[in-house]
Amino acid sequence: MKLRSVGSAAVTTLVLVLGVLFAPGVGVISGAGEAFAVTKISHSQATSMFRSSGITWSSSGGCSDRNNATCTSFEQLNLATAQGAQTLKSASGCALNITGGTETGHAGGTYSHWNGYKLDYALNNCVSNYITGHFAYIGERSDGAKQYKANSGNIYALEGNHWDVVYYNCGGC
Repeated sequence: MKLRSVGSAAVTTLVLVLGVLFAPGVGVISGAGEAFAVTKISHSQATSMFRSSGITWSSSGGCSDRNNATCTSFEQLNLATAQGAQTLKSASGCALNITGGTETGHAGGTYSHWNGYKLDYALNNCVSNYITGHFAYIGERSDGAKQYKANSGNIYALEGNHWDVVYYNCGGC
């Protein structure tokens, strides 16, 4: 790697960019040589967004504790993930009920529930017909879940009794 002298304007810009990338509530995800900022939101911010769009949520434990697998939590959810849910609701016109968020108990990995990239939706005919009718079937995941890919790149996987969705972006919000 070569280093070269840069002017003060370039240094100021770099400091501003780094300040944004490493600001509280913002994480940096790196992959394939790219890095981009991820804005995290609180449980109450997410529920406010969902409520305003007519999206419901439920949990088997009737709770929202991120550290309890029977709860449905949105703490540390990516803003783009919440916006992706809103986009799905708006585009499909379907009832949308979230049954899984950022709580513990899901599979790990970079693009995981815990890291704010995924939501689970309860099955209903309207949502299933919308996903299978509008998104491209891309084959089965290693666990056998049928996968559908939106033009946005977001992946919808049918995991038997729910849709498991990974949001790389807001889906056109």
